[in-house]
Parts: sequence; structure tokens; C-alpha cells
Amino acid sequence: MKVFVTGATGFIGSVIVRELIGAGHQVIGLTRSDAGAQSLRAAGAEVHRGNLENPESLRSGASGSDGVIHCAFDHDFSNFVANCEKDARAIEALGSALAGSDRPLLITSGTGMGNAEFGQLANEDIFNPDHPNPRRASELAGVALSAAGINVSVVRLPQVHNTVKQGLVSPLVELAREKGVSAYVGDGLNRWPAGHLHDVARLYRLALEKRKPGSRYHAVAEEGVAARDIAEVIGRGLKVPVVALSPDEAAAHFGWLAMFVGLDFPASSAKTQERLGWHPTGPGLIADLERMRYA
Repeated sequence: MKVFVTGATGFIGSVIVRELIGAGHQVIGLTRSDAGAQSLRAAGAEVHRGNLENPESLRSGASGSDGVIHCAFDHDFSNFVANCEKDARAIEALGSALAGSDRPLLITSGTGMGNAEFGQLANEDIFNPDHPNPRRASELAGVALSAAGINVSVVRLPQVHNTVKQGLVSPLVELAREKGVSAYVGDGLNRWPAGHLHDVARLYRLALEKRKPGSRYHAVAEEGVAARDIAEVIGRGLKVPVVALSPDEAAAHFGWLAMFVGLDFPASSAKTQERLGWHPTGPGLIADLERMRYA
């Protein structure tokens, strides 16, 4: 297949590009910069100039492909709601270029969209359109495209990690470095699901090749890693104290991260593994945090 990949030079997207090319697919990678174009060419991908703010660049990239993987997202959490709405518009633009065909569009969301309630194990067959997380806008856009006959499926991400980055854990590391303490909320038993970067990239490829409309997949290797365990390994890495904060203290300490740090949102990938034959093999989140260079 010739696959159009948004976010093709990012943390996850760049590994998806290599995974696709290694499996014999051609890749058209979206980038806005000369540096991004250079890295795409070095990986063996075709360069397509554009960005999420330019819907025509998205439509033209998708129209020349056999399928689309959309993993670009603006991670400026100070504008989280607006960026979720921007993602929905990007999905609409990509889908419009695929109308009238069975070419697949694989979009990205978070595993939290599969939690019927916080604390319950998220699964692939649940989507709550009234979920409080603004990221629901991405899946709502996908649902609308599916209703119009477009072949849309979803990969839901946990905390995606290697020894360099770990999703929302990376800002926790920087916050602990800045404040001199590694903190968690309450008893710290709330859980975050996780998946290793290379396992996640392989799941995107398998989901694209499956081409099954309306599917949701969870890129989850670990159903839930306790917040206290994460805080403790960060504390050891930075050689700073580990402290428990009350929910009332969380906002002042964590800033924008306060909306996430106390949430208990474990997630299962049992149905994903069964449906795709995907079985994660990479190291766990704590193991990657232990091997990370904190200096």
C-alpha cells in the first residue's frame, strides 16, 4: 500500500514510518519543515508538505494514497480543548478525500475513551460520546465519517514509552526536576496503561492492513501502572524525595497535569490482541524509566 502518514516525523509517527517501509509499504509523510523533509527522505519516505492547520494539504496527501494513518496531534495542553477540535477538523478533511472508496483511515485517540467509568477496565467495544475528556472530539469525528460510509478505525493510545519519552510521564519527570520532589496524588494507587513505542508502531501497521471499518484497537501492553510506582522510580532517577499530595494540593503543584495525575483509567487490549494477532514484547514502563538517563 501507499500510506499517507500525518505526524510522520514525530515520536510515534517516525517509528510507524519505519515499520511500514520495513513491511514493504510505501509511505508519504506529512511535514511542515525542511528538517522533517530531510528525515523522511533518509527513512525512504516520500515528502508531502503541509500541516494540521491546512486542510487542503491533508486532503491532497490523502487523495494520492491507498490509506491514511493519522497520528499527528498538537500536544500544547494549555490549548487542549482547541487542539482536540482542530484534530476533529483534520479527521474530517482526511475522510473527505477518501469518500466513495474503501481506502482505510486510521485515526488516533486515547484509551480513556473506553472507560465506561474511571477505575473500570477500558475495552475496545466501549465509546462514551459524553466522556469529559475533550479528546472525544477525535472519535466523534470518526463516527460521523463512518456513518457517511468511510472506512474509519481507531487506535487508542496509552502512555507510549521508550527510554527517551514516556507520554504524560515525561512532563512529570521535568516537573519533579523543577520542583525537587516527585509527587503523586492520594494513595497513588490510580493506574495508567502503557505500551512500548515499537509495539505501538507495529499495531498501527496491523490495524491498517486489517482494514476493518469501525474497529477500535488498544495499544496496551500493561493494563495499569500505579502512579505511586511511577513517582518512586522518577524519584530514584532524579535523587529527589517522593511525596503524596492531597487532591486539593494537586492543582498548585501539577498545573495543567492536575487534570490527569489523579485519574484511574486502566485499559485492556485483550480484544485487540485476539483480533489482530498483536502481542506486545517490549519492556515495561517502569523498566524504561529505570534505564532512562536523568542527568
